[in-house]
Amino acid sequence: MQRTNSATSYGSIAKGFHWLTALLILSNLPLGWYATKVAEAVAASPTEPLIAQATFLFSLHKTLGVAIFFVALARILWAMSQPKPGLLNGDRGLEAWAAETAHWLLYGSLVLVPLSGWVHHAATSGFAPIWWPLGQNLPLVPKSEALSDLASTLHFVFVLVLVGTIAAHVGGALKHHLLDGDATLRRMLPGRMDAIPTARQPNPVLPMVAAVAVWLGTLGGATALGWFDTTQTGPTTLAAVESDWQVESGQLQVTVQQMGSAVTGSFEEWTAEIAYSETPDADGKHGDVTVTVSIASLSLGSVTQQAMGADFFNTAEFPTAIFAADLMSTETGPVARGTLTIRDQSVPVEMPFDLTITGDSAMAMGTLALDRRNFNIGNGVTDEKSLGFGVDMRFELTATRGN
Repeated sequence: MQRTNSATSYGSIAKGFHWLTALLILSNLPLGWYATKVAEAVAASPTEPLIAQATFLFSLHKTLGVAIFFVALARILWAMSQPKPGLLNGDRGLEAWAAETAHWLLYGSLVLVPLSGWVHHAATSGFAPIWWPLGQNLPLVPKSEALSDLASTLHFVFVLVLVGTIAAHVGGALKHHLLDGDATLRRMLPGRMDAIPTARQPNPVLPMVAAVAVWLGTLGGATALGWFDTTQTGPTTLAAVESDWQVESGQLQVTVQQMGSAVTGSFEEWTAEIAYSETPDADGKHGDVTVTVSIASLSLGSVTQQAMGADFFNTAEFPTAIFAADLMSTETGPVARGTLTIRDQSVPVEMPFDLTITGDSAMAMGTLALDRRNFNIGNGVTDEKSLGFGVDMRFELTATRGN
């Protein structure tokens, strides 16, 4: 059997690309749907078997998606180098135009669907790595939850277009085979099948324009339905605090180990009420600090929503965490010695930190190692390979002395 195309038949390479692509897509579409259902079950009631299953399914789905992307690129490059056998019904204007539009939609979707999914994965962190040895990131794609959410929605929209186009493509092929009795389907099967195209063929530009219109129309419909609206009910706004030292800027970060990989996030909303004197009292106390954190302001990559659930932070019942400590001098440097309250658990902690004061300006930074089990976080996940017990907190801030 010939490997290359001719004006009347497809070669074995084109056929191989066609059926390999079909196999990958028809495997990955239901896999993605099922993985999503398992992830929803994890969000509702996280257990180690469910988490492991969701991780495996999504890793497989993403890995197959990347494979589809590269197979699609190879298929497109091969198609560009080959003559394209003409339609056998090119003289039927509307039907031929619809068939060519479907071809444009299929080729475009083979790139847009996996690429949008890959960008969604690369822009966030945590949960279900891709198994290809290509790394988890993409060039020019920053870590951004907003970008990840946008890519996720685009991925879903493009999947809808792909599914609809596949249905139309299969329906058209069956019509040709069962009703028209021509060789449209048979010439894509193994073996050589020559079929003479009609003299009249559709204008190649109009179907391409129609395909673009379908994508734009679908995106417009998704926008009208609010699918791209990322406005969410935000965390409870914390009241401003009066303090001897006013925080001007700062970061409060958290790092966890999930499936053996570090996932770092940050709390966007927190307040610090600080009283501090450079001269300690007789017990070595310089002052005190009370930090209040809005838990719902946490951004933790792809597991953010899971972290808010009842088995983890349970923000519905415990919206804030509070760290109240005395600021002490020790032989090794300053420490914040006090109590950290998360959920319904208050745990004594001691956090060393670095402090630099210049005039009325101060810079401080420090780290604190915690064990999530002490705060009843993730009690349903006892396997440290799924979710590490250790949690690393890090802060840095700049503050100015009040009048």
